[in-house]
Amino acid sequence: MSKHSTASPTKARDHARAQAGQRAEAMPTVPATDAPQRPDGVPADAMLWDEVIAAGGYAAKRLNRGARLRLIDTKGEANLSMLVFNAERPIERLNIADTLKVQWNAYLKAGGLLLSDMGKVLMSITEDSSGYHDAFCGASNAAANAARYGDGYNWGLHPNARDRFVLATAKFGLGRKDIHACMNWFKGITVEADGATRFDGGAGPGAQVILRAEMDVIVMLANCPHVLDPRPTYTVTPAHVMAWRGEVTPADDPIRNATPEGLRAFLNVEEDLRR
Repeated sequence: MSKHSTASPTKARDHARAQAGQRAEAMPTVPATDAPQRPDGVPADAMLWDEVIAAGGYAAKRLNRGARLRLIDTKGEANLSMLVFNAERPIERLNIADTLKVQWNAYLKAGGLLLSDMGKVLMSITEDSSGYHDAFCGASNAAANAARYGDGYNWGLHPNARDRFVLATAKFGLGRKDIHACMNWFKGITVEADGATRFDGGAGPGAQVILRAEMDVIVMLANCPHVLDPRPTYTVTPAHVMAWRGEVTPADDPIRNATPEGLRAFLNVEEDLRR
């Protein structure tokens, strides 16, 4: 591009239009039905979302009940921090404390549930080839990033997950006060016997998680280094996100019926939908 190619509105318009059909590594596919890669057995017209989230990037989407969401750590250094809201009533959102204590399990895996602060299941984990996740440490923040990397500014070289969530929530009429404790996918934490937290890293390239929406949800994702990642450099790689339409969970679903506590969370959703 010459220095004169955007020197006037007409030249700027022509330059912009000449970019049609170009793709960057990190961007959404619009429409999602044009996704170049789809999960096996998923037709093009079922696709709802196809996006590569850049290192330090973020994304957000509303998904209807029954939708499947696939998160892929394509290059092995993604750390996807996730917020989840009830799309119909965003005051209801993911409650990490209840998610862990109601399921008697501090480490989420396939068959696990993401529970709301109103006793309902937001999403269930149908598949997990990673096993490295964290429900304890929350999102990185500007102060932590500044201490480790030299800055944590949202528009700088080392953006943090919490401020990325500020941008994501604004797209849905929400704000900083609505940012709650998040789930971190693809970077694991172990709590030692003395209560110390140990950073375990990830499973490597290609690890993935598939979640099923059990109500209409808003999902927000920020792809920034884990707050306990000890490396001095800002180490994070892109993540691939896909979502598609799926069947609503049937009454005989094994995840739904795995535990009495989980079943109650599903029944609470179904009761709410009866109104």
